[in-house]
Amino acid sequence: MSDAETKQASTAGELAELIKWSAAGLVAAVVQDAVSKDVLMVAYMNEEALKQTVQTGEAWFYSRSRQELWHKGATSGHVQQVKSLSYDCDADTLLLKVIPAGPACHTGAYSCFYRELPLPVQELNAASNGADGETAAKEGAAGTGGKEATHDRFAILGALESVIAKRDAERPEGAYTTYLFEKGVDKILKKVGEEAAEVIIAAKNRSADELRYEASDLIYHLLVLLREQKLPLDEVLQELDRRHNK
Repeated sequence: MSDAETKQASTAGELAELIKWSAAGLVAAVVQDAVSKDVLMVAYMNEEALKQTVQTGEAWFYSRSRQELWHKGATSGHVQQVKSLSYDCDADTLLLKVIPAGPACHTGAYSCFYRELPLPVQELNAASNGADGETAAKEGAAGTGGKEATHDRFAILGALESVIAKRDAERPEGAYTTYLFEKGVDKILKKVGEEAAEVIIAAKNRSADELRYEASDLIYHLLVLLREQKLPLDEVLQELDRRHNK
């Protein structure tokens, strides 16, 4: 195995020595939302950008078009707080997990990857379910139908966490989630409390339909609260797993 595959860098300097820099002195950097796990963008770093990222705790890159160092969010305010920085086995790609202060894309989109190419397998699944592609995708994610539902019954939680993260970053006018984020944590906490009370009432009423509806509202508002607090749902699930294994 090579040094890149076996050696563990502990400083920016050591990592810079391991990185397989391109002829232009650059390395690709994938940026991922540390909370929702969505891939936000891909950029490039030179050695100075890597150094600045480690020293400041915020993402810095090198602009190939402008031929200059680039502090993400310096003009837009959409800085990216780096929670972790790792590198792949070949040491030719970096992975930054960040807390974004706003949209990652210059278009104003939460992620630069907002366009998707329909794949033949998706069209085949849609046809076999007697639904259009969008409906089938929603059913598969929600676990309410379609062949994909059997693979991950909790897929809707990940999808919902991603949508909430997108709303947080883009703040589309008229969206209820935008309203909650703009009102702040007190409003979100109030809604969590209200929905928890509604769940209790529904349970006391012995109404499965009412309980299902109110429990869904509670889970949604709880996910909004987790996003506001920058706490990944994964960490909650890990805590449950730790308790289960005790």
